[in-house]
Amino acid sequence: MNLTENAYILYRKVKAIISWLIYFCFAVVFPVKTNKIVFSAFEGNGYGCNPKYIADEIIRRDTISNEKHELVWLVNDTNKEFPQEVVAVKNNLFNRAYHLSTAKVWVDNARKKYGTRKRDGQLYIQTWHGPIGVKPEGRRRGKTFSKIARIVTKYDASLVDYFLINSKLAEIDFRGAFYGEPLLKTGSPRCDILINRREEQYIKVRNTLGLPIDAKLLMYAPTFRGGSQNKVRVVEENKVTLDFNKILETFEKRFGGVWYLILRLHPQLALRDKTLHISGIDKSRCIDVSKKDDLYEYMAGMDAFLSDYSSALADASLMKIPVFVYADDLKKYTADRGNLLYDIHLLPYPISETEEELIRQISDFNDQQYIHELVNFFEKIELLEDGKASERVVELIETYVLREANHVLR
Repeated sequence: MNLTENAYILYRKVKAIISWLIYFCFAVVFPVKTNKIVFSAFEGNGYGCNPKYIADEIIRRDTISNEKHELVWLVNDTNKEFPQEVVAVKNNLFNRAYHLSTAKVWVDNARKKYGTRKRDGQLYIQTWHGPIGVKPEGRRRGKTFSKIARIVTKYDASLVDYFLINSKLAEIDFRGAFYGEPLLKTGSPRCDILINRREEQYIKVRNTLGLPIDAKLLMYAPTFRGGSQNKVRVVEENKVTLDFNKILETFEKRFGGVWYLILRLHPQLALRDKTLHISGIDKSRCIDVSKKDDLYEYMAGMDAFLSDYSSALADASLMKIPVFVYADDLKKYTADRGNLLYDIHLLPYPISETEEELIRQISDFNDQQYIHELVNFFEKIELLEDGKASERVVELIETYVLREANHVLR
C-alpha cells in the first residue's frame, strides 16, 4: 500500500469510524447476554494461549455445576479444532461486531481492532501474550513504535478492564509500555499446564508426534522479526544458520538419550504462512508444530528450550528444564524493534551470540548453578505462577457477572 504515514492513519481512522457505527447498530438492536463470553487470540488464531486455558476452566466448572455459558471464539480459520462447548465464528467485522456487542465478557491476548465499541457493563480482560521478556512493547519501543500503533494501543487501553500480569517485573514494564490499563496479578493461565500437567503432557506429546516415550525433545521457538512498521505491518521470515545436527549431538553428549528438534514459529508468522528456513538436519529428527494452535501443550513435554527474545523463555523455565538464549542478531533486532528492556545477560539463562558459544554453553551446562540462579530470579521479580491462574481469572469473571446481575436486580 503506497501511502504516506498520515494518509494511512486517516485511512485507518475512517475504517474505525465505520466499524464503530456497525457496533453501535448491533448494540441498539440486541441486548447483552449475561452468560456469553467471546474469546480471541493473536488476531484470529485458533484455540491457544491464555484465552484457551480460561475457556477450559469455564467448561470444567460448567460440567460440574450443570451451568452453561455461551462460549464464542473469533477465528480466521473455522476449520480449526475446538471443544464442542466452544462455537468457532469467522473473524470478520460483522461477526466481531455482533458477538462482542452481545457478550458480557471479552477475553483476548492481543489488541482489539481499532474501532471496536464496548458497551456499559461489559467486561474486557486483556491477558496479553508475554508478561516476562526483554522485547520492548508499546511506548518502550521509542521511535520504532509507529503513530498508528500508538493510536490503536491507546484506543484498546481505554476499553480494557483488567490487564493480567504475573510479576513485579511485568508491572514495571507494562506501566511504562502501555496507557494505564488496570493491572491485575493473577499469573498466566497458559502456564498452568506446565505446572499441573507436566507428567501427563510429557507422554502425550511423544505419542502425538509418534516418538519413543524416552525421546528427548528440544524446542526451538524464535520470535518474529519486523520493521518499525510505520504503515502496513510487516512480519519477516526467519532465516536460521544454526547447525542443528551438531546441536542435537551436543545435547546427547551432555544430557544423554536420543534428541529431536521441535520447531515452533511465532503465531504471527504461522498466521501468515511464513516458514522457518533450516537446512542440513535429518528430517526424521525435526518436527514442525508451528501450525498447532497451542504452544503450551507441546512445551509441557519438552526437555530443553531454545529461543532468542521471546517471553516463552521464562515460561519454559517454570519446568526447571535447561533454557538457552541464542541472540545472533541483537544489533539488528534492537535497531528494528527498539532497545531491549534490560541487558539480556541479566536473565538466568545461558546467553550466546554465535553458534560456537551456544555449543559451549550446552556442553558446560551446570544444573545446580542454573537452578540456583533461576530461583533467585523468580524471587527477585516476585513471580506468581502456581498453576492457579485460570481459576483466579474465572473467579473474577463469575464475581463480576454476579455483581452486575445483583446490581440490575436492585
